[in-house]
Amino acid sequence: MTDVVDADELLRRIQRARACAAQEERSWRARGEEFGRDGSGDPAAARDAEVRGVAYGVVLRVLDEILTPGRHAPSRG
Repeated sequence: MTDVVDADELLRRIQRARACAAQEERSWRARGEEFGRDGSGDPAAARDAEVRGVAYGVVLRVLDEILTPGRHAPSRG
């Protein structure tokens, strides 16, 4: 499939992807907290949720940089 899209449509698609990534990041972080609460939860599930939350956070930062180049300070870590 080779759809040709204009710049406005591409921007809308990136914004939708960013909103989706933000929602998924929040969801996975909440799950991680739920699984890891009080140390009585499932450690494997908590770790999986943490990894997924971090992954969606990275996607979110990349999409933010595409949408607003240079606005976000690079993280050092």
